[in-house]
Amino acid sequence: MGTISFARNDYPTLGVELELQLVDAETFALSNSITDLLAGLSEEMQKSVKPELMQSYLEINTGVCRTVGDVRRDLTAKLKAVTEVTDKLGLKLFWAATHPFSSWRDQQITVNERYYELVDLMQDVARRLVTFGLHIHVGVDSGDKAVMVCDRMLRYLPLLLSLSSNSPFWEGRNTGLHSNRSKIMEGLPTAGLPPTMRNWSEYTWLINHLISTGFINTIREIWWDIRPHHNFGTVEIRVCDMPANLEQVLSLTAFVQCLVKCISDEIDEGAYQLQHHPMMVQQNKWRATRYGIDASLVNSDSYQLYSVIDSTKHLVDLVAPMSERLECTDELNRIYDLIHHSGAKRQLEIMEATNDKREVVKQMIEENNIF
Repeated sequence: MGTISFARNDYPTLGVELELQLVDAETFALSNSITDLLAGLSEEMQKSVKPELMQSYLEINTGVCRTVGDVRRDLTAKLKAVTEVTDKLGLKLFWAATHPFSSWRDQQITVNERYYELVDLMQDVARRLVTFGLHIHVGVDSGDKAVMVCDRMLRYLPLLLSLSSNSPFWEGRNTGLHSNRSKIMEGLPTAGLPPTMRNWSEYTWLINHLISTGFINTIREIWWDIRPHHNFGTVEIRVCDMPANLEQVLSLTAFVQCLVKCISDEIDEGAYQLQHHPMMVQQNKWRATRYGIDASLVNSDSYQLYSVIDSTKHLVDLVAPMSERLECTDELNRIYDLIHHSGAKRQLEIMEATNDKREVVKQMIEENNIF
C-alpha cells in the first residue's frame, strides 16, 4: 500500500454511521431484504444508504456535518425516506446491536466480491457478524494527531460502551451480557482495543505489514474500537453498540465530539501524554460488556471504582464548556437520560415482563416510532 495520506480537517467535523436491522413487520425476525429496500430508494439516497456484510441490515451515513444539530437534520431526513420504503415492503427498522432470536445461520451474505473474500478468509468468524454498531467520526488536523487522540481516548471507550449497550440476547438466549456484540466483534483478529502507537509513521508501517503478509486484504479490514480514518481525516469511534433510538445516538455523538476536541486542544497546548495501564482499559471494557450502565469502572488516574453514573457526570462537567463552543449542550445534557435507560436494560425489562422475545422486538420498535 505504501504511503497513506491523511486528509486534514481544521474543524472537528462529524460523520455518523448507523447500522440498523431489517425485520419482518409481522414475525419481527431478521429479513434478508436489503436488495428490495435499495431498489425502492432514489439514486441520491443510495449514496447514503448502503448494504453491509449480511442482507438483513443496512448502513445509513450522514454527510460531513459541523454540529450535532446538522447530524439530527441529516439522519432524520434519511430515516424518514428509508421508513417510507420499509413500510411498503412490510419491514421495520430495529435499533439494537444484536437480534433477540434470529440466528446468524439464517442470514445471507450480500452479493459483493469483497464480502465473499472476507468470509473465505475469516470463515465462521465472519458469518457470525450479525451485529450492529454506531460509528462516530470526528475530524482532526493530522495523522499524528489522530494517532495521539486514539491513544488518549482509549480510557473513555468502556464508558461509551456502557452507555450504548444494547445487545443482551444472542441465538434466542439471554447471554447475561449487556453487550454481547462486543464479544462477537472481538472474534475478529483485527477488532477490539487497538495497539498503542506513537505516531502516523508507526501506524502506516503496521498497516503495510499486515497487508504485505496477507493478514488483511485492505486497510478496511481494521475494525478496532477506535481507529484513524485517513480518507475522511477523522478519528472513528467504533466501540458503541447500536443504541435504541436517534436521541441516544445524538447524545453519544455530542459526548464524543466534545471529548475528541478537548483532547485535541490539550495536544496542541503541549500537555503531557497521559498514561493509562492497558489492563485498566481491558478490565473496564469487560465490566461494560457484562453490566452495561450498571457497571463500576476503574478510574485510570486514581485506580478507584466509580459507577457509570458518577463517571459520566464527571466527564460531562469537564466537557460542558466545549459543548457550548460546539453548539451541542442540549444533546450532551440528554446523556443523563441514557445513564438510566440503555437499550439493553429496556430489552431485559420487556423480556422479564412478557417472557417473549418477539415482544422485545415489537415493543422496542413501537417505542421508537418517530415517523
